[in-house]
Amino acid sequence: TPREGLAVFDGDELVAANRHALELLGLDWNALGRRRYDELFRGAAPASGRVGRLRDAAGAPLHVRRDGTPRHAPARAEKPAPPRGGALRTLGAAVVDDALEQQLRRAARLLDADVPLLLEGETGTGKEVFARELHRRSARAGAAFVAVNCAALPEGLIEAELFGYAGGAFTGARREGARGLLREADGGVLFLDEIGDMPLVLQSRLLRVLQEREVAPLGGGRAQRVDFAVVAASHRDLERAVAEKTFRADLYFRIAQSTVRLRPLREYERLDRLIRALWTTLGGDAAQVALADEAVARLAAHAWPGNFRQLVGTLKSLLALAEPGDTVDARALPERVRAAAAPRPLAGGAADPAPPDDVRALGEIERDAVRRALAASDGNVSAAARRLGISRSTLYRRFR
Repeated sequence: TPREGLAVFDGDELVAANRHALELLGLDWNALGRRRYDELFRGAAPASGRVGRLRDAAGAPLHVRRDGTPRHAPARAEKPAPPRGGALRTLGAAVVDDALEQQLRRAARLLDADVPLLLEGETGTGKEVFARELHRRSARAGAAFVAVNCAALPEGLIEAELFGYAGGAFTGARREGARGLLREADGGVLFLDEIGDMPLVLQSRLLRVLQEREVAPLGGGRAQRVDFAVVAASHRDLERAVAEKTFRADLYFRIAQSTVRLRPLREYERLDRLIRALWTTLGGDAAQVALADEAVARLAAHAWPGNFRQLVGTLKSLLALAEPGDTVDARALPERVRAAAAPRPLAGGAADPAPPDDVRALGEIERDAVRRALAASDGNVSAAARRLGISRSTLYRRFR
């Protein structure tokens, strides 16, 4: 009828509406492209083609009918078949071998049993990739996966971002308030990345939410029940942080009921196979751009302190600089890779020679490289990070 409000959503975003819909919701045309479904309505919309009841943000009842199928709601994914006979398969920017496949299977069962998981591993080992694959395999695959980088959120805003806030709770707050990331994860999986960098004052409040499964927004308002599976991750040694009293012991035991350690690249036995699998995934097959055996050997011999993230970045650079039909040899590799120790033998090659007596620990080599890079850059951290081929934030973590 002429008095029927029509609203169009692309995913969760309001992208179009008629005049009456805007009047019903107390909006103007500026709301298009700026407002989300969960800011306008309480509760889930009815199934496609069905009529149901909703309440608007102020609590007024509305009769609604939904047409169309939401594009953002993923279908329940089929569980992938495990690799057979030691086969490798790529997973995002990482590679799944038999050992990692076993970890994924075990962790997915624990997640479905509502057991919180802690992923431990160095920077770049694929913790978020692992968490997203767990979500895809879990019973919660059709609901949200909400990733929270606890190290990246500004300290002054992290509480509002996590717990949400009521309208006008603080200067600069939106009039209608915000749900917060914890409520966004309701029904799905909450991924707390770099949780070891969360301020102590917020650790106690997060612990309370995990225990009681209720979220109270800043500035008042009724606490909301939430239901999500918890996966946390950190490159830090959280047990040591607990001993040093920089991380709460009660929160640690809440999130680390089961722990998964992701291996750094230097612990992979067949790094040459892994490199070739990643190269093919990036589009560098033999028909386009080939990777010479010598180049693979040099890449496999490198320490890769940035692990998968650093290796994939290097392979992408090699592929981008090559022409179709080229063969990338050792001369095309970055200087830091060419200068690596003698290459590991590829499959079928001779055994590794005995290590020399003067081999130094990796940590000592890394500290020495950082010192030399800083000295060569006159103390400029950004320039030193570029020399080392890592990000500035990674270099700051190395300082700690």
